[in-house]
Amino acid sequence: MNNSECSELFNRLSTPLIADACIRLKLPVRSMPAGLTALLPGSKVAGRVLPVKHYGSVDIFLEAMLQARPGDILCIDDRGRNDQACIGDLTALEARSYGIAALLVWGCHRDTDELLRIGLPIFSYGRHPSGPQKPEPAEPNSIGSVNLGGTAIDTNDYAFIDSDGAVFVDQDHINDVFATAKQICEVESKQAQLVRDGQNLHSQLMFDEYLKKRALEPSFTFREHLRALAKSIEE
Repeated sequence: MNNSECSELFNRLSTPLIADACIRLKLPVRSMPAGLTALLPGSKVAGRVLPVKHYGSVDIFLEAMLQARPGDILCIDDRGRNDQACIGDLTALEARSYGIAALLVWGCHRDTDELLRIGLPIFSYGRHPSGPQKPEPAEPNSIGSVNLGGTAIDTNDYAFIDSDGAVFVDQDHINDVFATAKQICEVESKQAQLVRDGQNLHSQLMFDEYLKKRALEPSFTFREHLRALAKSIEE
C-alpha cells in the first residue's frame, strides 16, 4: 500500500478505530504517550514512517529527508525533552520541499507563528523558544528506527495521527487493520444514528438481558455480550 492509498482510507476512519481494530486482531496497540498535540487543529495524516533520532543538529534531519518518499511522515525522537525545541520553520520548509506529509515530534517545536503560516501538519508535545544548546555525538543507525515514548517504530510501520494521538501499524498488517476498522466504524455509525433517532444504547445492546445473564454467570463480561451481538462499542 502506498502513502496516497493509506491516507485516503484513513480519511474515513480515526485513530480510535485503528486502535480498536488492532485489539480485535490481537495486535499490540502501538501508540504515542498521551499529550500529543496538533499545531494546526484538526490535522489528520497517515503515511509511512520515516524515523530519525535528534542529537542537537539539523543535519540529521537533512540526511533523513534524502530517503523520503512523497507522503512519508518524519518521526523525530528527541527523547520527550521539554527544555528545548528540536524543529522549527526551516526544518518544516525543507520537509515540505521533499513531499513529506507531516512532522511527528517526541519533543518540542519552535517558530510557532511561522510554522502556522507554512501550514505543514506538525504534532508535538509543546513549544519552546530555545533550540539545542549543544550538539551531541550521533549514534550509529540514527535514521530508520526510533523509540517514541516507549514505542519502537521503523520504516516498516505506518503512522496514523489525528486529534486523539498517533497509532502505528506494521505494513504486514495494514490491510487487515483497515478492513477491521471499517467494519467497526460501520457498526458504530449505525448505533450512533439509532441513538439520534431515539433508540438508546440500553435497548440496542440488550442491556437488561446482559444483566440477567451476568446475575447467573458472574464471570460473564459485557465485552463477551457485545461480541455475541456483533456490536463493537468496546474491544
